Amino acid sequence: MRFVADFHIHSKYSRATSKDMDLESLDKWAKIKGIKVLGTGDFTHPEWLKNLKEKLEPAEPGLYGLKPKVQNPNSKDETRFILTAEISCIYSKNNRVRKVHIIVFSPSFEAVDKINTHLGWIGNLKSDGRPILGLDAKELAKIVLGASEDCLVVPAHLMTPWFSLFGSKSGFNSIEECFEEYSKYIYAGETGLSADPKMLWRLPDCRKLALISNSDSHSPGKIGREANVFDLPFLSYPSIITAIKTKDPQNFIETLEFFPEEGRYHYDGHRNCEIVLSPKESKKYNNTCPTCGKPLTIGVMNRVEELADKPEGFRPENAIPFRSLVPLGEIIAESLGVGVVSKQVQKEYKNLIEYFGDEFKILLEAGRQELESAALPEIAEGIIKVREGKIFIEPGYDGVYGKVRIFSSGERKMASKQNTLF
Repeated sequence: MRFVADFHIHSKYSRATSKDMDLESLDKWAKIKGIKVLGTGDFTHPEWLKNLKEKLEPAEPGLYGLKPKVQNPNSKDETRFILTAEISCIYSKNNRVRKVHIIVFSPSFEAVDKINTHLGWIGNLKSDGRPILGLDAKELAKIVLGASEDCLVVPAHLMTPWFSLFGSKSGFNSIEECFEEYSKYIYAGETGLSADPKMLWRLPDCRKLALISNSDSHSPGKIGREANVFDLPFLSYPSIITAIKTKDPQNFIETLEFFPEEGRYHYDGHRNCEIVLSPKESKKYNNTCPTCGKPLTIGVMNRVEELADKPEGFRPENAIPFRSLVPLGEIIAESLGVGVVSKQVQKEYKNLIEYFGDEFKILLEAGRQELESAALPEIAEGIIKVREGKIFIEPGYDGVYGKVRIFSSGERKMASKQNTLF
C-alpha cells in the first residue's frame, strides 16, 4: 500500500496555531492534500489528549481513525492518525544552555499516559501543546522508551538555529554529545524546512539516521508541505516504524521537501537590518551584521558547512530519495502574480482539487496534457517548472521565509497572452 504521511503537526492548543487545528479540519485537509497518515501532535496536552480519546478509535495496529459520528459522511478514504507530540527541552549541559525539540511517536494511548505522567512531574503540560521542560534530551528518551520500547524518539528540524540537535545557537555537534548512551536508540531525524537530505548527507551523524520530513504545521492548509512516502505490505504503526528504522528503500520510498532556500533559516542574516548573507559573506564580516554590528543569526547552510565531512553533491549508498516541491497555493499565486490568500487563488485551487482529487496528485503525478486541460496555461506551466526545479528563490534568513519566483514578468505575460488566444 502506497501512501503519504505527515507526522509532525500541532493542535489548536499550541502557541501561534489556528483555532481550526482540530480533528475534523485535519481530516478534511488530509484528504485535500492526499495524506493518508497524519500525526496527532500535542498528545502531552491534557485537553487535546481528551479530545483524541473521545473522537478516535483503534483502526490498524497502532493507528486510529475518526469515530463514525465524527466523520464526514461523504468522505471516501479514511484518514489514519498516529500518536505524536513535540517536546521542547531547555536545559544546561557542558556549560551551555541547550534548546532541543524532540518528536515522540507512541504506539498506544496507554504508552502516552505513562509518558505524560512522568513529564507532568517535571513541568506544566497544560501551558502549551508543545510543552517547555527543563529536561535533558537524554532523560526524555529514557522516559519515553521506558513507557514503551515501541516508541520512537526523533530530533526535530535537525539544523534550525534556535531549537534543534545541531542548531548553531544552542545545539550539539553530535548525536552522542546530546543523547550519550541513548544515542543507539535514535534512528531518525527530521530535515526541517530550511534543510534537505542532500545537505544533511554531508554530515556523518545524519548519514546514520533515517531522514524524515514533516510539515510542523500550525494551520490545516499547511499540512503536507513536507511529507514522507511509504509503500508497505500492510498499514500499521509497527510497519511504519520498522520502515523508518531500517531505511528500507522498498518500503520507505521518498521524502517530499520544501526547497530549503524557502525555509526561514537557510542563510545567515539579521532581520531587523534586512541583511541576508551566504556563509562565505558572513565569514567576511566575522559573523556580525555589517549594518549594526550585532551577531548574525547563523543559518542552516553555514552550520552544515561547519559540521560536514563530505563535499557538496555527496550521496550515501543507502540514501532515501527525495523530491522538492512548492505548495500548490504558492504556485498558483506566483503564476497569476497575486497574493496566496487572494480569492482568485482559492478559486483556482478548489477547481484543481475537484478535478484531480488531491494536491499531491497535481504536484507529482498529473501529466502536462492533463494539467493544461484543467488549469490556466500559466498555472500548468508553473507546476511543470517547479517539478523540473526551474525556479529562483531568494533564501530565507533569521526567521524570514524565502521568496519563490517561478516566472520572470515576461514569461508570465506570455503565458497569460496564450490563455487569451486559446
